[in-house]
Amino acid sequence: MSRAPSASKSRPMSAKPDASTKPRIHVIYYSMYGHVSTLAKQIVKGVESAGAEAHLIQIPETLSKEVLAKMHAPEKDHSITTISFGAGGENTITLEDALVNCDGILFGYPTRFGGMPAQAKALWDATGGLWMKGALVGKPFGVFISTGTQGGGQETTILTSLTNFVHHGMVFVPVGYSSPLQANMDELHGGSAYGAGTFAGGDGSRQPSQLELKVAEHQGSHFAQIATALKIGRAALPPKEANPPDPKQDDAAKKSDRPPSAKK
Repeated sequence: MSRAPSASKSRPMSAKPDASTKPRIHVIYYSMYGHVSTLAKQIVKGVESAGAEAHLIQIPETLSKEVLAKMHAPEKDHSITTISFGAGGENTITLEDALVNCDGILFGYPTRFGGMPAQAKALWDATGGLWMKGALVGKPFGVFISTGTQGGGQETTILTSLTNFVHHGMVFVPVGYSSPLQANMDELHGGSAYGAGTFAGGDGSRQPSQLELKVAEHQGSHFAQIATALKIGRAALPPKEANPPDPKQDDAAKKSDRPPSAKK
């Protein structure tokens, strides 16, 4: 019988970043009823506990106020920065700033029939320009989730959303089973090896449990440590040449270095 990973094995590194290597992590989420928002705030705690800088950012709503009223959706928290696809407004951030100007991103969203909701998909459908520039290549990301029921898409929602990140060349950082809490069999809880999660219940009345919140905090810390390691490692790499060498010149130089017998 396999055992859950011990807590001592759940830490990729112990050192916290200094000012020069402190990563900036964006926690970008969409939440209709508040469950994902609650997880996002807990993930921020985990990111900050690992010594990284965390910024909470909302994905904008695409549904009308009339539709939201019929769905009994509460008002969004206007104190949290929201992505703007057009002209910026009060407490907004551009899509490029949200996705590019950071060292890693943790995305959170609820499921819609086993996949990401239209609000989150609209964000990725607007990233064609960033894809053309390769602006997100190599950027680490993780995902956390909320579903109504146990079989409602805790894993499929993340799996089916990976195509968006893969096409951008981003680096997926799953939480795995890096925390023994994920193997807890004593109580019902969301989340998987792909990312933290919660169950909202069919009517949305269930709120994230303490166990789910602890796993979310762990994911934030786990992700921040890996993002820190990537930032430190990349800073240690030799700088890229401003003008790549001409392959033709290289080939000519190699030929001139050959012994006389090899030039025949």
